[in-house]
Amino acid sequence: MAITKTVIDDKLEIVSDFKDLQIRTATVIKEDGKELSRSFHRRVLHCVSSIKNADNSWTHTDTNVSGESAEIQAITSVVWTNAVKAAKKTANEATGV
Repeated sequence: MAITKTVIDDKLEIVSDFKDLQIRTATVIKEDGKELSRSFHRRVLHCVSSIKNADNSWTHTDTNVSGESAEIQAITSVVWTNAVKAAKKTANEATGV
């Protein structure tokens, strides 16, 4: 009787003008190869995060994807262009995010 747990990114979606990456992760529990349960977790990666400083200037930080899978790193390197990042920074400042 072998019980295994596998965690996989089973659904990747690029959404919005800023190429946000939605990632659905599935956790699958199996016993002797037969699936017992499957649960999901969803998260979103944004190309840039922004913080408004006390002096009303902005600090923008590119999202670090070095800890993500090679597949996610490859996708973000293609879709998160400098133009997309610049647009996201402008939008964040405009909305005060």
